[in-house]
Amino acid sequence: MLDNNKLWYRDAVFYEVSVKSFYDSNSDGIGDFNGLTMKLDYLKKLGVDALWLLPFYKSPLKDDGYDISDYYSILPEYGTIDDFKNFIETAHSMNIRVIADLVLNHVSDQHPWFIESRSSRNNPKRDWFIWSDTPDKFREARIIFIDTEKSNWTYDQVTNQYYFHRFYSSQPDLNYDNPQVRSEVKNVIRYWLNLGLDGFRADAVPYLFKREGTNCENLPETHNFFKEIRKMMDEEYPGTILLAEANQWPTDAKAYFGNGDEFHMAFN
Repeated sequence: MLDNNKLWYRDAVFYEVSVKSFYDSNSDGIGDFNGLTMKLDYLKKLGVDALWLLPFYKSPLKDDGYDISDYYSILPEYGTIDDFKNFIETAHSMNIRVIADLVLNHVSDQHPWFIESRSSRNNPKRDWFIWSDTPDKFREARIIFIDTEKSNWTYDQVTNQYYFHRFYSSQPDLNYDNPQVRSEVKNVIRYWLNLGLDGFRADAVPYLFKREGTNCENLPETHNFFKEIRKMMDEEYPGTILLAEANQWPTDAKAYFGNGDEFHMAFN
């Protein structure tokens, strides 16, 4: 059983796990949740207090699963939701907590939301992403994958507009100025916490909101939204945590702690 220490994360030993490469329970050449469950004894003997799962959601795997095509599903090769729930329950019975990657900045271009968004300029999901007639907006936003991407904008021939992406062109950014997007992201968080997760390692946190005339990183709006998420988790799921992947200078990364009301932890 899990202990009741709400500050468990402060001295916990975390172990990063890629489900697909850890242990294969059915000899199909791909690791899975049943295999991971079978190895929990081994992890416990190593002195592990918490597991951090790399993305396991449904994905075309163009970016190791960070291109999610369904936030509410598991990649079939890794198992079923029941397999996942059994894994969580078994881990908890051994006082091992589990956090998972939470990819909020972008989705796969094969996600139904984006397929709808690009289907027509009048589609209800159009404003879930960032569209423009020109690639000239947000010019001060640096290109992160400079080895493969020449621009943060990609032209879409279906509707003859450009869509914004901070990473690969196959990963369109969500539009966080749309309240429907913010609400749905909270629903995703609730879904996995209801299944027993103990928190999230939030991916690429500095980039959620975009503003003209800025580098579109570390904006106040982004911090404010994560404070909303923290408040929701504290109230509805006490004892769960947020770990920030803010790939920034230490002074900027430190800001993601807020005043004790944003992230619990952050990578240096």
